[in-house]
Amino acid sequence: MTEKEYYESLRKHAEVIDQIRESAHALHEHVNQRYDKIHPYGFHLDMVADGVRKYGYAVCDNEADVVPFLFAAFYHDSIEDARQTYNDVMRTAKRWMDEDQARQATEMVYALTNEKGRTRAERANDKYYQGIRETPYAPMLKLADRLANISYSCSNTNESNAHMKQVYQTELPHFLTAIRSQRADKRFSLPEEMIKEIERICQG
Repeated sequence: MTEKEYYESLRKHAEVIDQIRESAHALHEHVNQRYDKIHPYGFHLDMVADGVRKYGYAVCDNEADVVPFLFAAFYHDSIEDARQTYNDVMRTAKRWMDEDQARQATEMVYALTNEKGRTRAERANDKYYQGIRETPYAPMLKLADRLANISYSCSNTNESNAHMKQVYQTELPHFLTAIRSQRADKRFSLPEEMIKEIERICQG
């Protein structure tokens, strides 16, 4: 799929993607989840989806994968934070997709769901990263999630964001290694321009 074809597909499916966005926003509002204790959680979901929109052409294989990819961007925290199960997400995805697309989207969401753990390291352990590396589009989706968090933390000055900025900067080399798949299939790849953007933000 070319870059032009990818952006044409985004425009073609814009109405469905907007419906998915509104549904995801409403889900996180329903559980009263906030981002940085300030913003509606949809603020973060939009940032992640923007990363997928901007760089998804580098990894997307065909038009049939575009809507599942954007669905996963908007729903990536739904199991972890919004009390959804795998089957809940699958049922929701089927509102806009066929069986195969819905399963693909749900697998991405599942791959980005942290493990149970008391600490950050336990929640994002080797099993977690293995699941990301083995799921089509999950590596780039996780990178979009990290880009969103780094962009926000590096542009704000409260104590929590200053701390997370340092955490993200320290973690970056290990993080990139952990999510980088060795498969030749471009659906598992990480866009180099996206990595460069993250590195520029971290160095700023």
